[in-house]
Amino acid sequence: QVQLVESGGGLVQAGGSLRLSCAASGRTFSSYAMGWFRQAPGKEREFVAAISWSGGSTYYADSVKGRFIISRDNAKNTVYLQMDSLNPKDTAVYYCAADLYGPASTAATRYKHWGQGTQVTVSS
Repeated sequence: QVQLVESGGGLVQAGGSLRLSCAASGRTFSSYAMGWFRQAPGKEREFVAAISWSGGSTYYADSVKGRFIISRDNAKNTVYLQMDSLNPKDTAVYYCAADLYGPASTAATRYKHWGQGTQVTVSS
């Protein structure tokens, strides 16, 4: 098992930036593909970004391409989501997820471990 804890959410004005972090427990972080998902009120959870175990491959939802960057630091057991040029449509609870030995995936069902989520609110 792995425990994931997100942090870095908050309130930001449109056009601003936030950097989310997801700290993972255990000593096998480098073996996990990691993803970020978000869920806005009244909407389904949607894919945001994913990164392979090696960090060599990244994937982004069309809605965030060019604005968000996912990265990982295996030495710190942490995955990051740098969010720039935020707009109100980005308002949601953001979750990180992990899949042991799995490939990076855009499908939430592929991930076996989830954090508790962190709220991101973008004002207009």
